[in-house]
This record gives sequence, structure tokens and C-alpha cells, in this order.
Amino acid sequence: MLGNAANVDEVRRALDAGAEGIGLFRSEFLYMQGPALPDEETQFAAYRAAAELCGARPLTVRTLDIGGDKALPYMHFEPEENPFLGWRAIRVSLAMPELFRTQLRALLRASAFGNVRVMFPMIASVGEFRAAKAVVETCMAELDAEGVAYDRDIALGVMIETPAAVFIADELAARARFFSIGTNDLTQYVLAVDRGNRRIAAMYDTLHPAVVRAMRLTVDAAHRHGCEVGICGEFAGCAAHAELLVGLGFDELSVAPPSVPAVKERIRGLETPQAELTARRAVEAATASEVHELIGVG
Repeated sequence: MLGNAANVDEVRRALDAGAEGIGLFRSEFLYMQGPALPDEETQFAAYRAAAELCGARPLTVRTLDIGGDKALPYMHFEPEENPFLGWRAIRVSLAMPELFRTQLRALLRASAFGNVRVMFPMIASVGEFRAAKAVVETCMAELDAEGVAYDRDIALGVMIETPAAVFIADELAARARFFSIGTNDLTQYVLAVDRGNRRIAAMYDTLHPAVVRAMRLTVDAAHRHGCEVGICGEFAGCAAHAELLVGLGFDELSVAPPSVPAVKERIRGLETPQAELTARRAVEAATASEVHELIGVG
């Protein structure tokens, strides 16, 4: 059981609540709290502090995830008709190599002080993962030349948030060390439902069979290649969903600090064969209401 965090204080709260590491550290807070892009030293200090708190436990840092509903006041974003489908997340980082390199150098340096893992958001192709990994390798070569220590075996992972990533999960799993499913975005993209639109809010349902099947496809692909797979979206924070997620085969659940005790308690009480049967029935269901009834969620 891992925790989600947006800053160093939340890392401490998650660990105090019983989390065995951090499955999602949202690095955006560093970019949102100041009047300009944070420099390498500012980022290094924050990542190092979080890594030292975790010690040998994993600290999974998602690289900058802006765009969509998250903007930076000091960066100019052209208005977009469909911002959730536009210039955001890894697309921004790859288009701004200096911004990306600054963050990755800070993360690599922090990896000398704990078990840091780096996760790339909104990957939709093998090419994007390769491009991101190439920037990491460039930063490693720079640090080698400077004599700066870092974890040479640092794990690089992918957030599975797009249908494209689900459909090429085998190819991604052969190259990445770990996956983490972001259910918030995955649900809205699979169902073509804007999760911020009140008029269609009732259509946004992570228990829709299409989303459940996307999770199953992702888990199966990851395990075929020895790739760990977790889930870090808000969906994982509901204890009632634990049986389904365990049954689907997730290796890790990462939730908000207040949810850690209840979800851990629910997992302890699960029987694995029953959880697997529940998951199998959910994957075979025809409607979201059938899945809701199956796991007892109204």
C-alpha cells in the first residue's frame, strides 16, 4: 500500500498513516508555488527531502503534468478547444527540453538519497517513452562528467492514462520498469466523457466495463514482461474497490494519505480466490450497473 502526495509534508503524512512508500508524488506543486519555473537546486532540495523521508521505500515522482485543467501563470499556453487532448504532460516536457532536463537532473541527483522512481505522464506511444528516456540518459552523461552521484539503475515508468497506452501496453511493458494507471484520465478518455462537465457527470464511471477491461489488459500485459503495475487514481482510494483491484492483479495501490488505513484494512480481509472471481465477473459484465452490484457500490 503506497500513498499519493503533492509535497513533502504529504509524504510525511502518508508514511505516518502506514503507507509503505509513495506511488505518486505530484511534482507540479514545485512549479505552482512560485512566480517562475523552479531551478534545479529548488527541485533537488524538495526531491531529496522526500527521498530521505522514504528511505528504502519507493518515492515515485511523476514528471511535470501541466495542461488540461492545470496551468502555470508565468507560462503562456495558447487557448485550446480541447485542452485535455492538447498540449499537456509529457508533450510539454518533450517540447521544452531545458525545462525537462532541469527536472530530470534534480531527480537523478535526489536518487542518491533514496529509492527514487521516475514516472512519465500521458504516454501515448513507444516513441514518447524512448524520447523521455533519451533525455534521462543525456542527464546521466552530464552528471557523470561532473562527478555527481545518482542511482544508475533508477527505475523509469509510464502512467497508463490513454487508450493508446492500453493498446500498446505490451510494447511499453517491454521497455519500462513499472506502470501506474491514472484512473481519472483513463476513465474520461476511454468513455469520451469530460470529467469536469456537470451535464454528463453521471456518464463518468470507472466501473464501466470498458474501463475495467482496459485495466485488465494493462495488468496482463505488464505481468507478461515482468513489469510491476500499480494504480494511483482517486478510484483506488475507496476501500470498496479494493477487492476488484486486487482481483485484477495490481501489485500496488497508491491512495491519498487519509485513505491509507481503511484501504489497508480492507485488503487484509480479502480472500484472493474470491477477489479474482469478482474481477473476472466484472470484466465479463455488460453494464456499469452490473459491476456496481457485483462489488456492492451504489
